[in-house]
Amino acid sequence: MSDTLLEVQHLVKHFAVKRQLFLRRRRETVKAVDDVSFTINRGETVGLVGESGSGKSTIGRLILRLIEPTRGEVAFNQQDILQLSEEDFRPLRRHMQMVFQDPFSSLNPRRTAGEAVEYPLRIQGIGASKVARQERVLELFQLVGLESQFVNRYPHEFSGGQRQRVGIARALALEPQFLVLDEPVSALDVSIQAQVLILLQDLQQRLGLTYLFIAHDLNVVEHMSDRVMVMYLGKIVEIATANELYREPEHPYTKALLSANPEIAPEAATGQRIVLQGEIPSPMDIPSGCRFHTRCPSAMDICSQVEPSLLEIGSAHQVACHLSEQAS
Repeated sequence: MSDTLLEVQHLVKHFAVKRQLFLRRRRETVKAVDDVSFTINRGETVGLVGESGSGKSTIGRLILRLIEPTRGEVAFNQQDILQLSEEDFRPLRRHMQMVFQDPFSSLNPRRTAGEAVEYPLRIQGIGASKVARQERVLELFQLVGLESQFVNRYPHEFSGGQRQRVGIARALALEPQFLVLDEPVSALDVSIQAQVLILLQDLQQRLGLTYLFIAHDLNVVEHMSDRVMVMYLGKIVEIATANELYREPEHPYTKALLSANPEIAPEAATGQRIVLQGEIPSPMDIPSGCRFHTRCPSAMDICSQVEPSLLEIGSAHQVACHLSEQAS
């Protein structure tokens, strides 16, 4: 069996939108994800970081087919799931689940926590009877550290951390191999975040899970991830092991992100913070060439003309930057 569980090739998602311009409406294209490729190995946690609007959450939803891509391939267990009909994909869907950012909005307020966790079992036809499904729900509650009496409570009766545990239990109900964790602790108090992260690590060890960990908190990503991908404006600009990326970042954007948090990796800091000029451009108006060149402190003439490819610069380290190309 291959070590690669998930392989994404040339994934693209463009949204068509209508934009009011003076007295006329014009159709525009939002390039949310624009030719992204990467792999995730079995049992691995891959972090995905970048500013808001970079396309991180869209990638997670594309992988699970919660939204359909414009084009590309997503191979799960060496099977391209994007070529499957909804009916053929349903048996595979149970092996790929998501834990959402906001545990309150992701739970139906009219369903008890037990009903929320039982629902995917019922939809997939798992469990010989309602009693058998309820027993499975109790097992899942115990697995995520919730007492059995919580089964009959409604979402508003839980704390934020408890609600996220319910969300994790629901994601685990179908015994998945792969979880997309979309900002799973960003909506929680700092004191609760560590508890949920420890739970996720424990579950990964016990159940052999594979994670795509989407977050903007660089401290959390370093703590959780084996490898890290840095995303900017719909593109992956750097991929490396967590240790190498945090200690020896190559892409100017990665360096800027880390310089804003020098306590994470003081070796990567230059002694002063790198302040990026301006805001991230609109995905409806992508700059030519390297899409980071409008904010890059090291931009050269070629950067505005030619888009750099994501190239290997070392063992398990890839970067899309003309500076790195010249240095190699």
